[in-house]
Amino acid sequence: MTTRRIRSAAAAAAFAAGVTACSAPGGGTGDGAAEPAESVVIGVASEPDTLSPLLGYGKDGNSKIFDGLLARDTDLKLKPALATALPKIADGGRTYTYTLRDGVKFSDGEPLTAEDVVYTYRTVLDAETNNTARSELDAVDSVRADGDDTVVFTLKYPYAPFAARTVLPIVPEHVAGEQDPNTGAFNTEPVGTGPYVLTDWSKGEKLTFEANPHYWGGKPAVTSFTMAVIADDNVRATRLRSGDLDGAVLPPNLAATFEKDDGRRTYQARSYDFRAVTLPTAGEVTGDRAIRRALDAAVDRRAMVDKILDGAGRPAYGPLPVDDPWYERGIERPHDLAKAERILDEAGWKPGSGGVRAKDGRRASFTLYYPSGDKVRQDHALAYASDAKKAGIEVKVEGATWEVIEPRMKSDAVMAGFGSVGDPDFGLYTLLHSSLAGDGFNNMAHYDNPAVDEALDAGRRSQDAKVRGAAYEKVQKALVENPGYTFLTHIDHLYVLADRWDALTTQLEPHEHGFASGPWWNIEDWQPKK
Repeated sequence: MTTRRIRSAAAAAAFAAGVTACSAPGGGTGDGAAEPAESVVIGVASEPDTLSPLLGYGKDGNSKIFDGLLARDTDLKLKPALATALPKIADGGRTYTYTLRDGVKFSDGEPLTAEDVVYTYRTVLDAETNNTARSELDAVDSVRADGDDTVVFTLKYPYAPFAARTVLPIVPEHVAGEQDPNTGAFNTEPVGTGPYVLTDWSKGEKLTFEANPHYWGGKPAVTSFTMAVIADDNVRATRLRSGDLDGAVLPPNLAATFEKDDGRRTYQARSYDFRAVTLPTAGEVTGDRAIRRALDAAVDRRAMVDKILDGAGRPAYGPLPVDDPWYERGIERPHDLAKAERILDEAGWKPGSGGVRAKDGRRASFTLYYPSGDKVRQDHALAYASDAKKAGIEVKVEGATWEVIEPRMKSDAVMAGFGSVGDPDFGLYTLLHSSLAGDGFNNMAHYDNPAVDEALDAGRRSQDAKVRGAAYEKVQKALVENPGYTFLTHIDHLYVLADRWDALTTQLEPHEHGFASGPWWNIEDWQPKK
């Protein structure tokens, strides 16, 4: 395993390398006093490919290395970060003006300026930059600096949730601007304004962070932490139980084994994170709308919530959770095997050998991949296959690495996970718009529905809540009639941590968790328990 040392002059001068495996209580005070440092080691399932916001890292906020113009509080309400206040909005919602906070420095000691903000956004929007989240900033026509401390965004059209997109982390032009954004060292050796500095990255093993001495928000009590990358859920739980970890992301069945442990506490976060099976239109079987509709009726979502998630979640009837204000009531699809069989019969899929239906000599059979080591996805995949079999559809479940899965996503089904908080546009557009089919993990099912595209565009371009509501109603109803995914469950995220700190909270979370979400979303605010 190759270890990459991060050579930041500021970091080298300020810190000694290494993090202890288990921390002791009564550490840093946050007041600058020379007291024993608090260290935290957290087990997560995966690591990012890059730590550069220019390529999408931290785009939804909560990066510990960087800050955006704005940030979110516990309740996801927007608040100033690098900006002094929320933006001034003019020209009917087409102009957003931000004033930067005085005295902010990057972790290398250089000052933050408006040009850094301009550089960040322009680079993300550059077609030559390999950022698959670029469509999320489609509304931006231009961004310019007005002096050293003012940034002005001009939009092509009024985009109601634009302010929430300015949680995008800001990078230093004087470092990143000297490199190719796609291949430069900044991707693994980041410099930001956030509360922590990356000091060590052992790929596939761990990332180590220490407090940024130039952080504008003050010295955190947790002066160092490590994200231990442990793909296998069971291994993560074992290492937590042995004391090798202070905390971990765990699936419900494993989190439950720590319930009676007085020294640890379980945190449960509601989320927009859903599990769904992609049903590629290019697949010989999955491309048949009758197959997709039959699977939608055959699955027992409630049983998945009860048995796989141990009740820590909700049935998913689309990308939006049932308690979301934009969720369209009445689209619920109860488990209905008779309906599934009727749909298949009417479409010409007749019972065949081995209980598997067939049509025109083609068997109703396809492969469903899930990422190896992810027990929650594996259990969902097996339950899905069991439900499908009862309707006469054979689903062959296979575990594989993402390196194996990615080239197959266009034609093979995948047990996928998505979900974004903040606005329906954030999650629906990249999941469903045909223009993004096959763009990285965007629109993995290659879903192509002109009516849905039209509704997504209408929802994105209007500030009228009624117009937007009608657009997202149309999208959700279209997914009932022509599903490109089988939506299964919305999952609550569970975290188990040593009960040694105060100020731990959870937010309503997106699909992405581990690094950006969890009780450590505000780790810089933690205090040792007295």
